[in-house]
Amino acid sequence: MASLIYDSFMDDLCKGNIVPSSDTFYGMLVTSSYTPSKGSDTKRSNVTNETSGTGYTAGGTSVAVTLTSDTTLHKETIAFADAVWTSSSITAAAIVVYKHRGGLSSADNLVCYGDFGGSVTTSSGTFTAHNSTAIAITN
Repeated sequence: MASLIYDSFMDDLCKGNIVPSSDTFYGMLVTSSYTPSKGSDTKRSNVTNETSGTGYTAGGTSVAVTLTSDTTLHKETIAFADAVWTSSSITAAAIVVYKHRGGLSSADNLVCYGDFGGSVTTSSGTFTAHNSTAIAITN
């Protein structure tokens, strides 16, 4: 499975449901049993098979967002920082980034899915999920 941006992200962005410059974003880890649906997965409650393990909290961890404006190429890039779990024993195959609202998973808007290319495991170590799925909006 390749990395992807959920279709609902652009709709949420245009309608003001997601504001990258001020919202809080989280990255949650999933196992290889989760198959994302680019078109129909819209909320965190649609995501199945979340990872569990020592040092991992359900729902994941916060990830910083960086916005870069390029007036030469006429585009805006939204990039998410790495998600890190220290002293962890985790196995995961991908990361799902979403807008964290702090309540029900059915309220959290999905942004993107980053595939690791296979399951990755830590054993009492640091698990780092590199968010390589930057979102570029070009005019």
